[in-house]
Amino acid sequence: MVVAKELNVEVVAADRKVWSGSASIVIARTPDGEVGVMAGHEPVLAVLVTGPVTVRTADGGAVVAAVSGGFLSVSEDRVAVLAEQAVLAEEVDAVGVEAEIAQLQGADDEAARQWAEARLGVASHR
Repeated sequence: MVVAKELNVEVVAADRKVWSGSASIVIARTPDGEVGVMAGHEPVLAVLVTGPVTVRTADGGAVVAAVSGGFLSVSEDRVAVLAEQAVLAEEVDAVGVEAEIAQLQGADDEAARQWAEARLGVASHR
């Protein structure tokens, strides 16, 4: 079996395709910690937790997205990040998210707070 040097990656939210392209590595968070996937990785299906997903593109760049929930699927040279919600770093309105976090202060919605913090966290990667 020939090991591919690049991965074919798709980052998909429930409502849209967020990003797709070639990559050298994908790093995502699972309940057990971060997982890094490179070409030749064994097949995996993992649950994602709210947080960043970093894709090192084949041309040496980086794509950073915030995801909320979903799965990471690895099969041969294909990686699919299938998230309930996903947004690229350059799509995040940091000021708007900071206001959202302020409104969530004292609220009992932990999932909404984590999603807002994940988006704010990736905003610096523009």
